[in-house]
Amino acid sequence: MDYTRINAKTWDRWSSDNWIWTVPVTHETYVSALKGEWEVLLTPTVNVPKEWFGDLTDKKVLGLASGGGHQGPVLTAAGADVTIMDLSDAQLATEKMVAEREGYAINLVKADMTQRFPFADDSFDLIFHPVSNCYVADIAHVWRECFRVLKPGGRLLAGFTNPDLYLFNDADSVADIRVVNKLPYDSLANLDKPSQKKRVAEEGYQFSHTMERQIGDQLKAGFLLKDFYEDFTTDDSYTLSHYFPLFFASLAVKPADPHNI
Repeated sequence: MDYTRINAKTWDRWSSDNWIWTVPVTHETYVSALKGEWEVLLTPTVNVPKEWFGDLTDKKVLGLASGGGHQGPVLTAAGADVTIMDLSDAQLATEKMVAEREGYAINLVKADMTQRFPFADDSFDLIFHPVSNCYVADIAHVWRECFRVLKPGGRLLAGFTNPDLYLFNDADSVADIRVVNKLPYDSLANLDKPSQKKRVAEEGYQFSHTMERQIGDQLKAGFLLKDFYEDFTTDDSYTLSHYFPLFFASLAVKPADPHNI
């Protein structure tokens, strides 16, 4: 099953519905970023620490699965040479619209991150990968490809979902919360269940991934973990956010000399 294409169409639909993560930054936000006043998100509510980026001037930055005009415009205004790789036509179209609106050049690449990335080894200084690997089954491949296309000393900034979120139903109140899934959650399984079919139709194919896969496989790919934070996302859109952090973010570095760490 070509589930990633189905997920891309799901994102296209969300874009047409103006879901928050498909609505681009404003002109005012872009202008502020040109003045050095900017923030970006890997997870829904916690701004990424500025020290995670280093000096972005003329740095080659890959926005991995980060179309939609959220981070690309801001990182461009901060001085980076940005490439956006995404599989959603709508998200790439929004990215192009913002670039044309603000008058800057950006590289847009339609590609599937479950496949080999369409870039040479050692191409980028930094990869910005907001929450999105919940839409692919094999994230070990994603981390290996990130390691390959980063230059020695390059940085991987990644956001991802707390796997525990997938244990529960989508409850509107605390009283209605129920454990309904076994971890790791795999929406390709049990498609014969009506509830699973309904969830896939609404949310696309998703995968919870263990922390061993999220962090351990970054380390196995060769990265060094440098920093980490939690995002509790304490708003009314997530009932569970009052009990545990729903999202995480990590900073990892490709060693300047992989043979001497």
